[in-house]
Amino acid sequence: MTHSVPWQQRLSSGTEDIQDEVIRWYQQTRHGKEYVPTMIWGTLQTEAYATVILRQVVDFLGVPDDVPAGVAKRMERQQVLYDGEHHYHVILGEQALYTNIGGPDVMREQMERLLRDIDLPSLSLGVLAATAEVSVVPMPGFSMYDDARVHYELVSTGVDVTEPDELALHDKAFDALSSAAYYGDHAKDLITKALVFWSND
Repeated sequence: MTHSVPWQQRLSSGTEDIQDEVIRWYQQTRHGKEYVPTMIWGTLQTEAYATVILRQVVDFLGVPDDVPAGVAKRMERQQVLYDGEHHYHVILGEQALYTNIGGPDVMREQMERLLRDIDLPSLSLGVLAATAEVSVVPMPGFSMYDDARVHYELVSTGVDVTEPDELALHDKAFDALSSAAYYGDHAKDLITKALVFWSND
Protein backbone atom coordinates (compact mmCIF):
# COMPACT_ATOMS: atom_id res chain seq x y z
CA MET A 1 0.00 0.00 0.00
CA THR A 2 1.23 3.50 -0.86
CA HIS A 3 -0.01 6.64 0.89
CA SER A 4 0.81 10.28 0.16
CA VAL A 5 -0.13 13.66 1.64
CA PRO A 6 0.89 16.97 -0.03
CA TRP A 7 3.54 18.92 1.90
CA GLN A 8 1.46 22.09 1.94
CA GLN A 9 -1.25 20.16 3.76
CA ARG A 10 1.16 18.45 6.17
CA LEU A 11 2.97 21.74 6.84
CA SER A 12 -0.16 23.89 7.06
CA SER A 13 0.77 24.95 10.61
CA GLY A 14 4.50 25.25 9.94
CA THR A 15 7.50 22.95 10.39
CA GLU A 16 7.33 22.25 14.12
CA ASP A 17 4.37 19.85 14.12
CA ILE A 18 5.80 17.61 11.41
CA GLN A 19 9.13 17.53 13.22
CA ASP A 20 7.23 16.23 16.26
CA GLU A 21 5.79 13.51 14.02
CA VAL A 22 9.26 12.61 12.77
CA ILE A 23 10.58 12.45 16.34
CA ARG A 24 7.91 9.84 17.11
CA TRP A 25 8.91 7.82 14.02
CA TYR A 26 12.53 7.77 15.11
CA GLN A 27 11.77 7.03 18.75
CA GLN A 28 9.62 4.06 17.70
CA THR A 29 12.20 2.74 15.21
CA ARG A 30 14.86 0.48 16.69
CA HIS A 31 16.62 -0.24 13.38
CA GLY A 32 16.44 2.40 10.66
CA LYS A 33 18.00 2.58 7.20
CA GLU A 34 18.56 5.81 5.31
CA TYR A 35 19.78 6.42 1.78
CA VAL A 36 20.41 10.14 1.27
CA PRO A 37 22.17 10.83 -2.04
CA THR A 38 22.34 14.63 -2.23
CA MET A 39 22.11 16.15 1.26
CA ILE A 40 23.00 15.33 4.86
CA TRP A 41 20.57 13.11 6.78
CA GLY A 42 18.45 15.29 9.08
CA THR A 43 19.48 13.46 12.24
CA LEU A 44 23.13 14.34 11.56
CA GLN A 45 22.56 17.94 10.51
CA THR A 46 24.11 20.80 12.45
CA GLU A 47 21.80 23.53 13.69
CA ALA A 48 23.10 25.91 11.01
CA TYR A 49 22.62 23.37 8.20
CA ALA A 50 19.09 22.48 9.41
CA THR A 51 18.20 26.17 9.60
CA VAL A 52 19.08 26.67 5.93
CA ILE A 53 17.12 23.55 4.90
CA LEU A 54 13.95 24.46 6.80
CA ARG A 55 14.17 28.07 5.60
CA GLN A 56 14.22 26.73 2.03
CA VAL A 57 11.19 24.53 2.77
CA VAL A 58 9.20 27.44 4.22
CA ASP A 59 10.08 29.82 1.41
CA PHE A 60 9.51 27.28 -1.37
CA LEU A 61 6.16 25.96 -0.12
CA GLY A 62 4.87 29.24 1.34
CA VAL A 63 3.93 27.63 4.67
CA PRO A 64 3.90 29.42 8.06
CA ASP A 65 7.36 30.59 9.12
CA ASP A 66 8.34 28.85 12.35
CA VAL A 67 11.88 27.89 11.32
CA PRO A 68 13.51 28.31 14.79
CA ALA A 69 10.88 26.03 16.36
CA GLY A 70 11.26 23.46 13.58
CA VAL A 71 15.05 23.48 13.93
CA ALA A 72 14.79 23.03 17.70
CA LYS A 73 12.64 19.94 17.13
CA ARG A 74 15.08 18.58 14.54
CA MET A 75 17.88 18.94 17.10
CA GLU A 76 15.69 17.15 19.69
CA ARG A 77 15.21 14.27 17.26
CA GLN A 78 18.96 13.67 17.27
CA GLN A 79 18.80 12.30 20.81
CA VAL A 80 18.06 8.88 19.29
CA LEU A 81 21.75 8.74 18.36
CA TYR A 82 22.81 8.93 22.00
CA ASP A 83 20.21 7.06 24.06
CA GLY A 84 21.59 3.56 23.40
CA GLU A 85 18.24 2.21 22.19
CA HIS A 86 18.44 2.74 18.42
CA HIS A 87 20.66 1.92 15.48
CA TYR A 88 20.71 3.63 12.10
CA HIS A 89 22.45 2.48 8.95
CA VAL A 90 22.94 5.57 6.82
CA ILE A 91 24.36 5.83 3.30
CA LEU A 92 25.20 9.31 2.06
CA GLY A 93 25.95 9.93 -1.59
CA GLU A 94 29.32 11.64 -2.02
CA GLN A 95 27.36 14.49 -3.62
CA ALA A 96 25.76 15.13 -0.22
CA LEU A 97 29.18 16.27 1.03
CA TYR A 98 29.35 18.91 -1.71
CA THR A 99 25.76 20.12 -2.17
CA ASN A 100 26.14 23.73 -1.03
CA ILE A 101 23.78 24.32 1.87
CA GLY A 102 24.49 27.70 3.43
CA GLY A 103 28.01 28.29 2.15
CA PRO A 104 31.52 27.18 3.19
CA ASP A 105 31.23 27.94 6.93
CA VAL A 106 28.05 25.89 7.30
CA MET A 107 29.44 23.06 5.19
CA ARG A 108 32.76 22.98 7.02
CA GLU A 109 30.98 22.70 10.38
CA GLN A 110 28.78 19.96 8.92
CA MET A 111 31.75 17.91 7.74
CA GLU A 112 33.33 18.24 11.18
CA ARG A 113 30.09 16.97 12.70
CA LEU A 114 30.11 13.90 10.44
CA LEU A 115 33.70 13.10 11.39
CA ARG A 116 32.87 13.49 15.06
CA ASP A 117 29.81 11.22 14.98
CA ILE A 118 30.82 8.58 12.43
CA ASP A 119 32.07 6.22 15.17
CA LEU A 120 28.94 6.41 17.33
CA PRO A 121 27.76 2.90 18.35
CA SER A 122 24.27 3.81 17.17
CA LEU A 123 25.44 4.64 13.66
CA SER A 124 26.76 2.79 10.62
CA LEU A 125 27.65 5.60 8.23
CA GLY A 126 28.65 4.83 4.67
CA VAL A 127 29.52 7.13 1.78
CA LEU A 128 28.67 6.08 -1.76
CA ALA A 129 31.46 7.48 -3.94
CA ALA A 130 30.42 9.38 -7.06
CA THR A 131 32.25 6.83 -9.20
CA ALA A 132 30.95 3.75 -7.37
CA GLU A 133 29.57 0.94 -9.50
CA VAL A 134 26.22 -0.07 -8.04
CA SER A 135 24.16 -3.09 -9.08
CA VAL A 136 20.86 -1.17 -9.10
CA VAL A 137 19.67 1.76 -11.20
CA PRO A 138 20.06 5.26 -9.67
CA MET A 139 17.17 6.13 -7.37
CA PRO A 140 15.98 8.91 -5.06
CA GLY A 141 16.70 8.78 -1.37
CA PHE A 142 14.45 6.88 1.01
CA SER A 143 14.06 5.97 4.68
CA MET A 144 13.19 2.54 6.09
CA TYR A 145 11.69 2.18 9.55
CA ASP A 146 12.14 -1.29 11.10
CA ASP A 147 11.52 -2.86 7.68
CA ALA A 148 7.84 -1.96 8.16
CA ARG A 149 7.58 1.29 6.23
CA VAL A 150 9.52 3.19 3.57
CA HIS A 151 9.26 6.97 3.33
CA TYR A 152 10.12 9.19 0.35
CA GLU A 153 10.25 12.99 0.35
CA LEU A 154 9.27 14.29 -3.08
CA VAL A 155 8.94 17.87 -4.29
CA SER A 156 5.24 18.20 -3.54
CA THR A 157 4.45 15.36 -1.17
CA GLY A 158 5.72 12.73 1.24
CA VAL A 159 5.05 9.12 0.23
CA ASP A 160 4.84 6.10 2.54
CA VAL A 161 5.13 2.53 1.27
CA THR A 162 3.99 -0.40 3.43
CA GLU A 163 3.32 -3.27 0.99
CA PRO A 164 5.57 -6.21 2.05
CA ASP A 165 6.73 -7.05 -1.49
CA GLU A 166 7.70 -3.42 -2.08
CA LEU A 167 9.48 -3.23 1.26
CA ALA A 168 11.49 -6.31 0.32
CA LEU A 169 12.62 -4.64 -2.92
CA HIS A 170 13.72 -1.55 -0.99
CA ASP A 171 15.67 -3.74 1.40
CA LYS A 172 17.35 -5.43 -1.57
CA ALA A 173 18.18 -2.05 -3.10
CA PHE A 174 19.63 -0.80 0.19
CA ASP A 175 21.85 -3.89 0.43
CA ALA A 176 23.16 -3.18 -3.08
CA LEU A 177 23.92 0.44 -2.17
CA SER A 178 25.60 -0.67 1.06
CA SER A 179 27.78 -3.17 -0.81
CA ALA A 180 29.08 -0.36 -3.01
CA ALA A 181 29.59 2.23 -0.24
CA TYR A 182 32.70 3.00 1.79
CA TYR A 183 32.71 2.70 5.58
CA GLY A 184 35.19 3.33 8.39
CA ASP A 185 38.48 4.93 7.42
CA HIS A 186 37.58 5.01 3.71
CA ALA A 187 34.38 6.96 4.47
CA LYS A 188 36.34 9.28 6.77
CA ASP A 189 38.77 9.93 3.93
CA LEU A 190 35.95 11.06 1.64
CA ILE A 191 34.47 13.31 4.34
CA THR A 192 37.90 14.75 5.15
CA LYS A 193 38.44 15.49 1.46
CA ALA A 194 35.16 17.43 1.46
CA LEU A 195 36.20 19.23 4.66
CA VAL A 196 39.42 20.35 2.98
CA PHE A 197 37.41 21.53 -0.04
CA TRP A 198 35.09 23.67 2.10
CA SER A 199 37.98 24.93 4.22
CA ASN A 200 39.80 26.16 1.12
CA ASP A 201 36.75 27.58 -0.61
